[in-house]
Amino acid sequence: MRQRKLGNTGLFVSELCLGTMTFGGQGDMWSKIGQLQQNDVDSLVGRALDAGINFIDTADVYSEGQSEVLTGQALRNLKVPRDNVVVATKVFGVTGAQGANSRGLSRYHIMDGIKASLKRLQLEHIDLYQVHGFDPATPIEETLGALDTLVRQGHVRYIGVSNWAAWQITKALGISARLNLASFASLQAYYTVAGRDLEREIVPMLRSENVGLMVWSPLAGGLLSGKYTRDGQSEAGSRRQSFDFPPVNVERAYDAIDVMRGIAAEKGVSVAQIALAWLLAQPVVSTVIIGAKRADQLDDNIAATRVTLNERELSAINAASALPSEYPGWMLSRQGDPRRAQLAEAGLL
Repeated sequence: MRQRKLGNTGLFVSELCLGTMTFGGQGDMWSKIGQLQQNDVDSLVGRALDAGINFIDTADVYSEGQSEVLTGQALRNLKVPRDNVVVATKVFGVTGAQGANSRGLSRYHIMDGIKASLKRLQLEHIDLYQVHGFDPATPIEETLGALDTLVRQGHVRYIGVSNWAAWQITKALGISARLNLASFASLQAYYTVAGRDLEREIVPMLRSENVGLMVWSPLAGGLLSGKYTRDGQSEAGSRRQSFDFPPVNVERAYDAIDVMRGIAAEKGVSVAQIALAWLLAQPVVSTVIIGAKRADQLDDNIAATRVTLNERELSAINAASALPSEYPGWMLSRQGDPRRAQLAEAGLL
């Protein structure tokens, strides 16, 4: 398992991160994703750590807080040294009482959120504390000020963001620089062969600002697992049968799946491993978050780190999954390609 630097920090994380949405199963939506209880959670966490994964991602809203509880208890039960694991969680959604201030990114909610997460996880600090969405009701300055307070107090080591637009992240980075506040080290976002929208605006921004990328739902909610066929058939118990998320362009996704099936057959691996290997081959990716309900699923995902795609295979997948051209992208390419050619000739690209 290779380690990668997270954005513009000195923090190294494993190229795969263990996701915890399958832990707990509290609530109608979360029960459709997974219902693992403590013994199974302990087994999966231990298996991931033994494979070299040092990064675990959870959130205060997963299974109505139970995911954090089970994750923290697993680390205790397994007697994992605190400095051997990087723990990430998130704040934004409704937790606890359904009051007017029980959601969002206000200082009020963030300060309450960190205390509750630390208690559920049984930890003294969070390594990466991420805002889980954009709050149109709270000024970004207020959010960053609260997060900076947590860093200065030692409750949080690094801060990150999830599910924001490129302009929102860029604005936040500028505010942090101007006001000398802690700045976002990473973005957690949806990015797959079946959903490459990130490449239009966000990927160029991440490269420019040296912000790390944590990929969630790398198999598009199981669509890229190889369990599904173009005619809509799937294995019994497959997640998309009851929870069809995230949304994808199905025809383009199956075009890519058809190509990946051929590559997987040639290499003797699963379609899921090819989909994960494609992500791991993208320079912008810091880590890919994998979730599992069974040990064999986890093992299959971990095996993707041993799969290498050559240029022909990457080109074939890229061609099958390419985004349709949009403005201003096509104009930027038209006007900028001659200058990029000059940079390439000079060995600077």
